[in-house]
Amino acid sequence: MRIAIVTEVFMPAVDGVVTRLQRTLEQLQRSGDEVLMVAPAGGPESYAGTPVVGVRELRMPLYPDGDGYPPKRVSLPGPTLVRTLDAYRPDVVHAINPVLLGAGAVMLARRRRWPLVASYHAHLPTYAHLYHLGWLEPAGWRYLRSLHNRAQVNLCTSRATLDALAQKGVERLDLWPYGVDTERFAPTQANASWRARLSGGRPERTILLFVGRLAKEKTVERLIEAVRGQDQVALAIVGDGPLRSRLERLFAGTPTTFLGFLRGAELASAYASADVFVLPSETETLGLVTLEAHASGLPVIAADSPAARELIRDGIDGLRYDPAEPGALVRAVKLLSDDHALQARMAQAARESVGQADWWHATEALRSFYRSAREAGSNGHVSPEQHSPSDMRAEQQVTP
Repeated sequence: MRIAIVTEVFMPAVDGVVTRLQRTLEQLQRSGDEVLMVAPAGGPESYAGTPVVGVRELRMPLYPDGDGYPPKRVSLPGPTLVRTLDAYRPDVVHAINPVLLGAGAVMLARRRRWPLVASYHAHLPTYAHLYHLGWLEPAGWRYLRSLHNRAQVNLCTSRATLDALAQKGVERLDLWPYGVDTERFAPTQANASWRARLSGGRPERTILLFVGRLAKEKTVERLIEAVRGQDQVALAIVGDGPLRSRLERLFAGTPTTFLGFLRGAELASAYASADVFVLPSETETLGLVTLEAHASGLPVIAADSPAARELIRDGIDGLRYDPAEPGALVRAVKLLSDDHALQARMAQAARESVGQADWWHATEALRSFYRSAREAGSNGHVSPEQHSPSDMRAEQQVTP
């Protein structure tokens, strides 16, 4: 197949969407497919053998980068996108989280009658409330619905997201299974030096770990109750973002260590050298960090949400708490910090829960949707092959 992927975000940005794209490109190349990616400029010219065409990017003033964090950029559709896709003549177009650049791909695919697959990765309209733009949410959902309903199939990364989109009127929904690299993220990556670093020099403490962008939608500030006035618990925060300085001031005087942005072997060691992963956000569409934590042998304490219910079996491989209930997070942390046998059982169950969640199966499911979209053409309906692990939890100016 000749596959054109148009994405709103790619390297050097780092998030769950970029990670999924990286692993997907690697697997598509191994499958022998011909792939072209169009993304905001500033990243590599190719990845895993896939050419990456960069489109001039813009800064996002409403979503600042923060010192030390790879930049978030957006690109508008235009002549580069048109020329690139017209020259490539794809068998199928995949629009990743279409909003701006991806919206141009949606409209061009419609005009050229190219089969279109779209996938949804972030609740952008919901984020509007966190950035004091709540009045934009209804219009945002109308806009996204109009884009996604032009696709032959709309892929979601979790059942919770699929259900949410169905309630918003998005049609032809299906699941793109998740994957995680269980060789890269594994308990064997733990070491004493990293444990000392995470714990602030007190490795005997129960080490809580958070990994993610330090921005409003992650609600990291809620974690302070888990470490305020505590001596036997330490918190390690991996990541950077616009709120880092504010969070460092907030957590001053608590057993909290800010490690900044980590990747590769360092990130894997940070996961494996901790005891418990904590996730206070309620806006995740999946939570790739939960999968990486489970693969590393960490039970996860997460704010209760549809995505958390999908990935975390309460009392088995983690704990879900009500973020609106005072003291709920503290009680969950205390339960695991006091009961090391329970913590060990959950760690084992966490590792086992992702044993079959590999990127090969996830990408084979995606290729099935590509084939089905191509066969359906412009009819607007697909019947994807069922070999995927479904139970695994303007010619020169295209405008939307």
